[in-house]
Amino acid sequence: MKRCLLGTSELEISTIGLGTWAIAGPGWEFGWGAQEDADSLATLEYAVDQGVNWIDTAAVYGLGHAETVVGQLLKRLPQSRRPLVFTKGSLVWDEKTREITHSLSPASLRREVEDSLRRLGTEAIDLYQIHWPSFPPGGPDEGLEDALLALHHLKAEGKIRAIGVSNFDVPQLKRALAVTSIASLQPPYSALMRDVETEILPFCEVMEIGVLPYSVLQSGLLSGKITRERIQTLPDDDWRKARSADFQEPRLSQCLKLVDVFRQIAERHQVTPAAIAIAWVLRRTEVTGAILGARRPDQVDDLLRGAEIQLTAAEIALIAPSLPTGTGTNVPDSQS
Repeated sequence: MKRCLLGTSELEISTIGLGTWAIAGPGWEFGWGAQEDADSLATLEYAVDQGVNWIDTAAVYGLGHAETVVGQLLKRLPQSRRPLVFTKGSLVWDEKTREITHSLSPASLRREVEDSLRRLGTEAIDLYQIHWPSFPPGGPDEGLEDALLALHHLKAEGKIRAIGVSNFDVPQLKRALAVTSIASLQPPYSALMRDVETEILPFCEVMEIGVLPYSVLQSGLLSGKITRERIQTLPDDDWRKARSADFQEPRLSQCLKLVDVFRQIAERHQVTPAAIAIAWVLRRTEVTGAILGARRPDQVDDLLRGAEIQLTAAEIALIAPSLPTGTGTNVPDSQS
C-alpha cells in the first residue's frame, strides 16, 4: 500500500489506517454493542498483514478498553511488524459513574498520556491528539494553548513522537500552530459530511498539516450493507439506532439513494460501495490517510480496495447530484 509522510512529522503512514471505536466493546455511552476481543485482535492483525501500518484509537473508546486491546496486539507482534499507534486525550471519565467529561488541563493530559502508555504497553506514543477542543462540541475551549504546551513538553520528554489534533476548526488550528508543531488534523469527512472542503482542507494543505478523516463510511451507512431492516435489528446499545439522524428518516432515504449510486460505480470496478465511498474521500490531495473501522477480518479487504481506486471525472460527476444537503452525524449527539 502507498505510504507518505504525515504532515511535517517523520511518520510515514499507509493510505488506510484502522480505527478502533467500533471494537471498543459494550458498557459505555457511545458503544457499538458487544464485541469479542479475539475478533478485534484478529481484525487488527489481519489489517497489519495486509499493509496497514497505523492504528487509531482513543482513551475514551470503551473507557480504556480499545487501548488495552491495541496493547495486546503490540505485545503479540514482533517489533518488525508492529504498527504505529495514534491515540487521543481530553475526554475523561469517572470510574464509578462512567460519566464522560472534558478536560484540557495540563495535569489531566499528562495523566492521560501516562495511562495510555500503560494500557498500550509502550514507551512512546507515535501520535497523540487532542480529541476535542471543547465538549460538548462548540462550547468554550479555554485552556487550549496550555493543553498544547503540555503536549509540547511531553514530546520533548520522548513520551510522544508527534502532536495531532482532532475536530479543530481553522481558528483553533491557528492557535495550535502558534504554540507547537501540529502533524495532523483528524476531522469528520465523508460524502455525507463535506463541511471541511470549504476552509479546513485548503488551510491544512497550505500549512502542511496532514489530514486523517474519520467517519468516512458514516458509521457503516455508506458501506452498502445497511438497510432499513438491518437498522431495526441493531442492538439497543448501538448508538446509531436511536441517536444518529442519518439512520432515521427523512435523511436515511437521502443517504441510501447515494449508496445506490456508489453501488452502480462499484459494479464497474468489481468492488463494494464502501470502496467507492473511501475512494471519494481519498480523491482529495489534502487527505493523507483515511481512518476505517472493522470488527472482523473479512471486512478489511473491502476497505483496502478503496485505496486502489481512482475515480474518474465522469464518476465524480455522477455522484455529485446525489450528495445530500446538510450535515451528517459523525458521532452521537455530535460527541465522541
